[in-house]
Amino acid sequence: MAEHVYPPVIKTAKGVFRALNIKFRLEGTEQIPRTGGAVLVSNHVSYLDFIFAGLAVHPAGRLARFMAKKEIFDNRIAGPLMRGMHHIPVDREAGASSYAAALKALKGGEIVGVFAEATISRSFTVKEIKSGAVRMAVASKTPLVPIAIWGPQRLWTKGRKRRLFQRNVPVTILIGEPMHPKRGDDYEAVTAELHRRMSELLEKAQREYPDVPKANERWWQPAHLGGTAPTPEEAEKLDLKEAEDRKAARAARELDGGS
Repeated sequence: MAEHVYPPVIKTAKGVFRALNIKFRLEGTEQIPRTGGAVLVSNHVSYLDFIFAGLAVHPAGRLARFMAKKEIFDNRIAGPLMRGMHHIPVDREAGASSYAAALKALKGGEIVGVFAEATISRSFTVKEIKSGAVRMAVASKTPLVPIAIWGPQRLWTKGRKRRLFQRNVPVTILIGEPMHPKRGDDYEAVTAELHRRMSELLEKAQREYPDVPKANERWWQPAHLGGTAPTPEEAEKLDLKEAEDRKAARAARELDGGS
């Protein structure tokens, strides 16, 4: 597969990180398979997570193909980059094609990145995850590699203004031990174990994070650590309200188009 876009994008991103003095803590890179397919499963705290999750596999000499919502590919700027890096568009109304594309990539020896929570977690804890990542790993006979990212929410996350050029922000990326689910396993039980491992990695990243938020910055800290981010229960209500508003807006557009 020709790689004309991905390497220069990585080089540019690293240059920006150096200029902003982003302070990385990257641990567990030995857990990334040097060859063959793998499902990389990350938590989701910001709009920049695919960049940082991609860095997790780079020391192993690998590139990750992320599953991302179709709307990003429709963007006139981001779309050509996403396609050039061979990421995988996900249409939530027709998910079979994206699942098939991910399986093809995995069987072809690629690392496929998945944000199993589907959307950014407003509570900055690991939301409920579906069994899709486990099923992909089983169907492709590839390992599941859990990772946790912490810090990018300070740059750009849901409900907050972008602060992309903020300097000296620490970013933690922790990579966990691979899991090897197989046919006949209880997929829901494996998914629960994956959730537990991701949560454990995230809590470690949060508790060992070098920065403590100032009084007016406590929004980026989860409630259970004294921050003002919504609790998981509050976040779920906000997500439901957002989904209802999105559905109503879509229905209104369809009605206008049909009139």
